[in-house]
Amino acid sequence: MHSIPQILQQQREFFQTGQTRPLEFRIAQLKRLKQAILDAKDDIIAAVNADLGKPELEAYLSEIGVVREIEDILKKLKSWVKPQNVKVPIDQFPARAQIYSEPLGVVLIISPWNYPFYLVISPLIAAIAAGNCIIVKPSEIAARTSQVIANLITKTFDPHYIAALEGGVETSQELLAQRFDHIFFTGGTAIGKIVMEAAAKHLTPVTLELGGKSPCIVDTDIDLNTAARRITWGKFLNTGQTCIAPDYLLVDRQIKPALLDKIKAQIIEFYGENPAKSPDYGRIINQKQFSRLASLLHDGNIIIGGDTLPEERYIAPTVIDNISWDAPIMQAEIFGPILPVLEYSDLSDAIAQINARPKPLALYLFSRNTAHQQQVLEQTSSGGVCLNDTIMHIGVADLPFGGVGNSGMGSYHGKAGFDTFSHQKSVLKKGFRLDLNWRYAPYAGKLDLIKKIIR
Repeated sequence: MHSIPQILQQQREFFQTGQTRPLEFRIAQLKRLKQAILDAKDDIIAAVNADLGKPELEAYLSEIGVVREIEDILKKLKSWVKPQNVKVPIDQFPARAQIYSEPLGVVLIISPWNYPFYLVISPLIAAIAAGNCIIVKPSEIAARTSQVIANLITKTFDPHYIAALEGGVETSQELLAQRFDHIFFTGGTAIGKIVMEAAAKHLTPVTLELGGKSPCIVDTDIDLNTAARRITWGKFLNTGQTCIAPDYLLVDRQIKPALLDKIKAQIIEFYGENPAKSPDYGRIINQKQFSRLASLLHDGNIIIGGDTLPEERYIAPTVIDNISWDAPIMQAEIFGPILPVLEYSDLSDAIAQINARPKPLALYLFSRNTAHQQQVLEQTSSGGVCLNDTIMHIGVADLPFGGVGNSGMGSYHGKAGFDTFSHQKSVLKKGFRLDLNWRYAPYAGKLDLIKKIIR
């Protein structure tokens, strides 16, 4: 195995050959990746189940489903790589102005453990589409999936083009000490700051996909059954270990008792009276995360759940009422199957509470009231918004996905991902005809003309 600097140098040399740039090459590699994923789907499903207890259906939807992104890009890539024409002002005639999307070079993708396959492959797809060479670093915390990813990439691609490097913190530190042309990181805010600090030493641009406490506001004007079903699904999908899971409920006090009753009923409908025995409910990734989450169960009144099995890393789907804004559970992203509930009586007050905290990655509002919808859209800031549903906005290929402020910077998915891993190069093409002398010295007698143009 070559050292990290050697792998990086080999990729730089391969990139300089120009082989990654042609559209045909990019399309061929995307098709190879798609087929490799389909061929390895049983191994992928087994790996994410071993790491997270992820049910097979969730694995298909949230991990194997990444092949749909490849299919979408294959349909659109030809138009994306074409130079884009822009208007030329009359004083530049005759001329042609265009924007060329060119690959950045060698890029690094560092992924997290919660969707351990998808969150490697999705940015990888965008980087391939943009024509780069790539090093990916899967999360060692999801060890089985990391191994599957490394095997898949090693069998599918020349390491001079795409390489997967497994390892722990030391591997990540050594990678971050190198100079890349772009770093794409998905994970927590604290580590995101470390990545950005390391990148700054080389003036390397970064995309940071982080997280935060994504609020879920529930108004009175809703379909109660549908709202409860969608909130319950979004919160407890992947055992709550989702960066855009509803982190807390902010409910109009008039509807809170009815909503909580429906959520309790929905949890039982989804997972049965004993979710520990449900084939559709996963586990916490490791003991460290389990202990952190278990410590959050001491505030407020548990209205359903609260059960734990340390030896299985099991925490029941839990809803906690009578939580204050100052409670420990409200100080950081939960990232687990615990849903605290707060209430409001005036929507403006709810918005003020949200705005007093760091900007979240997602914001959810359940309301038929279009005035309330517009108020929330205009008066809050978040990476994305989903009205009357949870999580599902991530499934729209042409919607950029990313955070703002503490929840991240930059975006990807669809064209946004292609743009993230590309440099938009401005090009002005001019001929030799009509070389008027208005801009050349001597300037005597030309100022009046310039004043007429610039006014």
